[in-house]
Amino acid sequence: MTRRALIAALGLAAIALATPLARAQLAPFQDKPFAEHRVVLQLSDGDARKQGLVISVANNLMKHYDPDKVAVEIVAFGPGIGLLKPDNPNRKQVESLIAQGVRFDICLNTVDTIERETGKRPEFIPAATPVQVGVAQILLLTENGYTLVRP
Repeated sequence: MTRRALIAALGLAAIALATPLARAQLAPFQDKPFAEHRVVLQLSDGDARKQGLVISVANNLMKHYDPDKVAVEIVAFGPGIGLLKPDNPNRKQVESLIAQGVRFDICLNTVDTIERETGKRPEFIPAATPVQVGVAQILLLTENGYTLVRP
């Protein structure tokens, strides 16, 4: 690598790591560096059945593969962020998946839109990882080897 390219790469890395949101978006690649399988599950539906299906798929993946060999990330945006609200009936299942290493992303664009429309910022579980744009997070993950599944 040339000196110029190295300096440019280090500069970009420093900028990216300077913001918490950028660190959160880079985290999936650092969380499980030895994962042989990488899956991103899209959740953009507020329907309880759909949320249950996403949880079921994540559970099945964690049971089927060695948890250290599979990276599962659930990206919630639009009505799908309801899964990450503190009063969601599936909260215990979500927390169980988090304890197994599943990552849950919440779209801040959706959160901001709800706040603008209602005047109140919605609460979500502390373990949810905020990402600025849910769909952009899905694109980032798929561009870096994740398989997109939309249950």
